Amino acid sequence: MKKSGRKSPKPSGKTNRKAKAASPAPEQPERRDMMKLMRNGAIGALAVGGLGWWGVSAVQATAAEHDLTRIGQGTPTIVQVHDPQCPLCTQLQREARKALRACSDCDLVYLVANIRAEDGQRFAAQHNVPHVTLVLFNGAGEVQQILNGVRDQEELKPVFESLSQDS
Repeated sequence: MKKSGRKSPKPSGKTNRKAKAASPAPEQPERRDMMKLMRNGAIGALAVGGLGWWGVSAVQATAAEHDLTRIGQGTPTIVQVHDPQCPLCTQLQREARKALRACSDCDLVYLVANIRAEDGQRFAAQHNVPHVTLVLFNGAGEVQQILNGVRDQEELKPVFESLSQDS
């Protein structure tokens, strides 16, 4: 191919200077814009802080629920021998928690012995019980009753009330 002898015109420095001079200066944010930005930042900070607080509380509650050393410290205790991957265990846990909420006068501690953890396995072996089981202790830490299998809240509530009253 043959090159044409034409050269493309180069812009002169004068036109560039004129274009630069003609462009408007960057706008300064108005007070209203700054106030919106501050408001949105504060809302965001509160939301993140609230989620963080909720997350920490949930982790602490879960840790306390798995602390089997709380058995025998003066308060009657219900321990569920639980496998988190077992649907029957999850169903029993849901029903036990409903029964505890319905039993507002009961002063009981609800704990979970996760058989996938070493202390949960040790607890199940010590009491010779399988998963999907509730082991009820009095305040002194003595076994009062063992309930095997899934039970509904209507069946569990009177058992929990009785355990709470016996102590």
